[in-house]
Amino acid sequence: MKATLLTTLTLIGIASPALAAAGAQEHSGLLVWAFIGFFGLIVVAQLVPAFLVLLGVAKSFGREQQHQIN
Repeated sequence: MKATLLTTLTLIGIASPALAAAGAQEHSGLLVWAFIGFFGLIVVAQLVPAFLVLLGVAKSFGREQQHQIN
């Protein structure tokens, strides 16, 4: 167990400088932007029904309060 943990930590320590390579290009391709746009579309598509449900709850709460006053 200790040997496996030590080996794993050693490999992570050796490999981590390779992950931060200097001079890496920082521009994204068309597929990356398409994926981000698709993800945004999914988020918006989920927010619209949630907003409508909240609007319906608020309306029903208002009707319930009005019935209690009368």
